[in-house]
Amino acid sequence: MRRAMLKFATALPLFALAGCAVGPDYAPPGFALPANWTSAPAEAPAASLSAALDAWWRAFADPTLNQLIDEAVAGNADVASAKAKIREARATRREAAAALAPSLTGDASADRTGGAQGAAAGTSTGAATALSSQFEAGLDASWELDLFGGKSRDLEAAVYGERATEEDLNAALLTLIGDVGADYAEARGYQAQIALARRTLASERKTADLTHVKFDAGAVSGVDAAKAAAEAASTAADIPNYEAEYAEAAHRLSVLTGRAPGALIDRLNAAGAIPSARKALPVGVPADVLRRRPDVRAAERRVAQATAKIGVAQAALYPDLSLSGSLSTAATRPGDLLRASSVSWSYGPSLSLPIFDGGKLVAARDAAEAQRDESLVAWRSSVLTALEDVENALVSLGKERSRAQALTKAVEGYRKAAELSRDQYEAGKSSFLDVLDAERSLYSAEGSLIQSRVAIAKDYVALAKALGGGWSRAVDSAIPEIVDADLGPRWRRQAEGKSMEGDSEVQARR
Repeated sequence: MRRAMLKFATALPLFALAGCAVGPDYAPPGFALPANWTSAPAEAPAASLSAALDAWWRAFADPTLNQLIDEAVAGNADVASAKAKIREARATRREAAAALAPSLTGDASADRTGGAQGAAAGTSTGAATALSSQFEAGLDASWELDLFGGKSRDLEAAVYGERATEEDLNAALLTLIGDVGADYAEARGYQAQIALARRTLASERKTADLTHVKFDAGAVSGVDAAKAAAEAASTAADIPNYEAEYAEAAHRLSVLTGRAPGALIDRLNAAGAIPSARKALPVGVPADVLRRRPDVRAAERRVAQATAKIGVAQAALYPDLSLSGSLSTAATRPGDLLRASSVSWSYGPSLSLPIFDGGKLVAARDAAEAQRDESLVAWRSSVLTALEDVENALVSLGKERSRAQALTKAVEGYRKAAELSRDQYEAGKSSFLDVLDAERSLYSAEGSLIQSRVAIAKDYVALAKALGGGWSRAVDSAIPEIVDADLGPRWRRQAEGKSMEGDSEVQARR
């Protein structure tokens, strides 16, 4: 009997290590994808999608934009938060892995006791004090065998959770780079609008001065002089609005790079053109979205995580088997603690079997299955959203380019009409109404062309984001924002409240 029990005790850990698993095994979900994009250009570039989307913003050939994106990746708050979540997920994974290993704890105690002994019971006559000492030390070991794979499923879920947070970081980088590109295009567009308004204002003031001279000479009516002055004032009123919009875009770019809102104003005040891509993006096929979009990949990892958690809940319905052992020693003197006569030990298995809990464990399993379904639906939704983003960006970019071509021709025509009408007005061969109409039309068309060029840049950014273009270089997520220098025992200091100014000083020194 003893031999049989020894064989069972020896084989049991091996069985636990080999283990069995309950719950569903994860299989990547499928989705019926179209073969091609409905809005793809007729002649799409044949270059590699990955090569074209890595650092796609460099197609703008704008050193300032390149530098801003590098600074944003290094200093953005959302990226820093995503890095911290990765560190948290990695710690959770290590914690789940540790649950599969045995645990060992130690304890020690020392007691000193004494009492009065009298000559007779209940009296204190001739009392003497009896002192005794007791020293104890011990070790306790335990190992919960993962017979049905519940802890292994928990570790599997933690691994998938870690991978999901890594994809969340990639998604944060993708969004950040797109936001920097779009806000930069808007900032440059507002600068172009300000420059256009100032040029137009200078021209209108010249026309107003000429009209005033003609009015003094009796060649035109006071109505024309008043209209000329009002038109110049109307254009002047546009400038503060554009300046405010430009400042807001500059403030947003500063915050995206992790700085105070006004930190980039001086750098952006330097002249710069609206970004214009020098090469088109290859759009690939819809199936590429599942491979490249980090938000889609993160959603798929969470389906796997939720699937593993079903196994955790299912394993709770089965027995738990643990091995435990203890070793202890006691003596009246510390030097006698390790003597064989004072040592005692014990070991053995323990079994825990759920018998009745009112359906709590089954309900927990059903809830885990429902959460898996929620994750699956969220993944499908992310795929559809990704496909929609690409289709919308393709349509917007193609149509906006056509609009820009038409606006370019309109600007050329209005500019020529404005020059001719102004020359004829100065020669007294046309009315002021012709000049006013031509200048208004030119100003409006030039403003619309600037807006269209900004829209093209933003649509290009949107297409790159929709296709999964983002940051391809490694990002170190292991370095925490705050490094605690001393976590060990030390004398407690009374906590003191700190003001925001004090906290700022600490941050600055750090």
